[in-house]
Amino acid sequence: MATEQVYHIPALLEQTLQSLNIRPEGIYVDATFGGGGHSRAIVERLSAAGHLYGFDQDSDALAGALPDERFTMVYSNFRFLRNFLRYYGVEAVDGVLADLGVSFHHFDDAERGFSFRADARLDMRMNRQGGLSAVEVVNDYSEEQLADVIYLYGELQSARRIARAVANARRTEAITTVNQLIAVAEPLLDRRRAKKELACLFQALRIEVNGELDALKQFLSQTAEVIAPGGRLAIITYHSLEDRLVKNFLRTGNFAGKVETDLYGRSERPFRPIGSKPIVADAAEVERNPRSRSAKLRVAERENPQQQ
Repeated sequence: MATEQVYHIPALLEQTLQSLNIRPEGIYVDATFGGGGHSRAIVERLSAAGHLYGFDQDSDALAGALPDERFTMVYSNFRFLRNFLRYYGVEAVDGVLADLGVSFHHFDDAERGFSFRADARLDMRMNRQGGLSAVEVVNDYSEEQLADVIYLYGELQSARRIARAVANARRTEAITTVNQLIAVAEPLLDRRRAKKELACLFQALRIEVNGELDALKQFLSQTAEVIAPGGRLAIITYHSLEDRLVKNFLRTGNFAGKVETDLYGRSERPFRPIGSKPIVADAAEVERNPRSRSAKLRVAERENPQQQ
């Protein structure tokens, strides 16, 4: 239990378990295993006939795989949800959970470069086996590309000024560490909101490095194909960009949020949202786990296409 607390404290745990409406003999997916907090709680509610598949692309998470016959660890990004379930012979599942937050482990492991609070190499890769790191984004992207990343994913009004400052600084010396990037960006931030804006800058780079929004879209698009009618989809988001995608998809079946109907005027959305507003942490949980403050849980039930 102590290891779980160090690695990750699951947000909105009880609310998520209730929302999934877990059946003991059901088949479920934790698409973001992380420290395994949600997975452990789900497996505890399963009978010998039930099963949980946990997905994670970070090799560090493999060490926490549950030694339980009711659990299978899948070393993969959740964008490959459908393919891996087919690989394991699973035609349909009763529920899918995704907690989109970055775990304590990633923020607190300085060597990963996710946080601006400790100096380290600018890496930020969830999967360290390949792909570009934040060093490549900061040093190889054009000034315009970098400005777009910072503005679109960090929602910073000073995005173009930061990108210009980075482009000027890297002509003299490559920006490879957290402190180097802070030294360039901090003079351009609002002093009253410097920490929040630094967090937004690092968020933008992390999203770009890991292709997070594209992966989320691919994942969500597959959920309707793998969740059985009556099954539940529960998604926990932490910032407006991902929450907007999730909200639109659950309400309309697409990411633009536009209601589409067939020739008979029937909605083509695959899910029926449960509740009109997201579930958020209460004061007691926020006190125990401050990182749950920004968590929003949205839940929907897979509709039966024949009854729509």
